[in-house]
Amino acid sequence: ALLARLAADASNTVCGTSRQPGDPLAPGVPRSVVAELGPDTAWRAALQGVDVVVHLAARVHVMREHAQDPLAEFRRVNVQASLALAQQALQAGVRRLVLVSSVKVHGESTPAGKPFRADDPPLPQDAYAQSKQEAEAALRALVRSGGLELVIVRPPLVYGPGVRANFRALMQAVARGWPLPLGALHNQRSFVALDNLVDLLVLCGRHPAAANQSFLVSDGCDLSTTELLQQLARAMGRPARLLPVPAGVLRALGRLAGRPAMVERLCGNLQVDIAKTRERLGWSPPVAVDEAMRRMVRGAGPAPTRL
Repeated sequence: ALLARLAADASNTVCGTSRQPGDPLAPGVPRSVVAELGPDTAWRAALQGVDVVVHLAARVHVMREHAQDPLAEFRRVNVQASLALAQQALQAGVRRLVLVSSVKVHGESTPAGKPFRADDPPLPQDAYAQSKQEAEAALRALVRSGGLELVIVRPPLVYGPGVRANFRALMQAVARGWPLPLGALHNQRSFVALDNLVDLLVLCGRHPAAANQSFLVSDGCDLSTTELLQQLARAMGRPARLLPVPAGVLRALGRLAGRPAMVERLCGNLQVDIAKTRERLGWSPPVAVDEAMRRMVRGAGPAPTRL
């Protein structure tokens, strides 16, 4: 999505990187194949003549972990590979590196009405988040000597065409008309539409005031899980079949089933404050939530037949 947005502007010369020659990129965008990410990845050919690098690649949540030492593997890809990229970018004369990190650097949840702020101290709680926090710290130490500007963007859950994992499962449940016990939740969670994230990343690549700063990003409109499902249903043209089960009951059932973390993601709060992003960069999310939901549904293909 970012490559397509950049390539649509004739003033940009864009190159994408991939691990395999056949990996999908935006149509017409040239590529540089760099194989696997690691401390020994050779970026030199991809970096020639480049002014800005946006680093989105990472080892993310692994549902079926096979690594004997997961934290070491997260560090190899997310910390050591990112540092190698930045070092080679510095040597190649790249002006700016935009790193897509994660809101999980700050933690897994927020108290009601107390969102994370961009300059809050980190509190990572799993191996993925720890590796992202360590990558941020390593890159900041590298750029202190000058020569390369660093911009860090920490998104919450990103949704849009092709969304996967739990968000995709919720979409499928709504599309099939399944009753869900999620109709009485009053939590607040921040999300960011893919188009809004891309818009901010483009701005972070060029705005002078973004240099050496960290930013949070969201749609600027937090939703409860109940409101999220209602928005999804409207975008699909389907009824939202939501049963009003209290959050306390859902949490108790989650503990009994051995899935408390999953239930907490549905019932708990995770909010971000984007005031710094708005004020320093003059940025506001260009796509409203209802339109972003419609774009996601259109990009997902035909909805399943309701049972």
